[in-house]
Amino acid sequence: MINDRVIDQTYSDLHSNCGGVREDYFGLLYLEQEHNVPRERALNQIAFGGNDYGVDGFHFDEARRNLYIFQFKYTTSHAQFKGSLQRLIENGMEQIFVSPNKDDKKNQILLQLRGSLVDNRALIDQICFRFVFTGDPEEAERSKVLEKLREDLENKRYLLENVFGDRQVRFVVDFRSSTGRVGSLSAPRQATVFTLPMTDLVTVDGPAGQQMHIGFIRLADLNNMHVALGSRFFDHNIRYGLGESEAVNRAISRSLRQIVLDRADPPSVFAFNHNGITLYAEKVEPEGDQCRLTAPRLLNGAQTVATVASFRNSNKDNPKLAEGQTLFEDIRVLCKVITRSDQKFVTRVTINNNRQNPVEPWNLHANDMIQLDLQDKFRADLKIYYERQENAFDQLSTEDLEEYGTVCANVT
Repeated sequence: MINDRVIDQTYSDLHSNCGGVREDYFGLLYLEQEHNVPRERALNQIAFGGNDYGVDGFHFDEARRNLYIFQFKYTTSHAQFKGSLQRLIENGMEQIFVSPNKDDKKNQILLQLRGSLVDNRALIDQICFRFVFTGDPEEAERSKVLEKLREDLENKRYLLENVFGDRQVRFVVDFRSSTGRVGSLSAPRQATVFTLPMTDLVTVDGPAGQQMHIGFIRLADLNNMHVALGSRFFDHNIRYGLGESEAVNRAISRSLRQIVLDRADPPSVFAFNHNGITLYAEKVEPEGDQCRLTAPRLLNGAQTVATVASFRNSNKDNPKLAEGQTLFEDIRVLCKVITRSDQKFVTRVTINNNRQNPVEPWNLHANDMIQLDLQDKFRADLKIYYERQENAFDQLSTEDLEEYGTVCANVT
């Protein structure tokens, strides 16, 4: 049983040799008790002190063929995982799976983890990122902040190929209480990969290693991404579609009708009349006239995506839609795909690419972490849905409304 008394005693016994802070010894005791790791060995698998890039400990279970990578928080508050998760996403995954020797000041635990990873890579079938605290894992699962960060972490799974090559290794993220209680064991989301034609591709390097790939994408492929990802496609955008009453949306719908249904205009004219869209992707792999996008998200172009979906839905029973499918698939739009960038840079790009429709100042920060924190607080304390993305409330299903209640608080 891990409690304050046991942690205090362990800290008193080992601090002079191991250093670190009192809370570091929570992780040591967890490894000993939960995974039966002998203390002498466990001491080399726990981070004491800072510069850990969001990794507090690890353990390779040869019998289960699992490599566990831990974050430990001796608290009942799941919110404490936010900062560590951000460090893991922004730099830690790169340190573990790509550039282990990039930072000479990193915690010794990362070198130990890398050694275990390389030594056992033929035996590892699953990488488990486990977030251990003393609170309720189900509350952690319901957090919008942790949901976003968890998905961002899961989208980094492609980095595993730097160690495992083409071998498929499962990737699991979960929250657990030190008492043994676990959250809902949902299947991990796979980072969706889309292979699509992207012609006339040009690549531009950014100021700090970012890349922007510019080319023409088929409107049909953009629609397929939206269908496959649903609302997640808009995660990085500041709002959902503004509705068919907006002038921009009416113009897009009219253009689609003239090309696909009336056959009055050729598909090529669409790109001349459209400002283009912007995506973010975890990874971009050009392959001739094809391009593989890993976990794409829309930064600018919500009106186009929403209008295409509405146009196809409203004409689903119109035989001219099926007859004009080839014409629809020939429509292309200018597309910029941003990659290799952190969240701050993505936010700046999103703001600067969303100026064609009037945007209220607060909407420009709809995806800031403070907005996700507020969404969590409104939900937990008042059962109110906090609309941080413009028009997001209109997209809620009946089940969503039952979970949150039927009151909407706008971001104002």
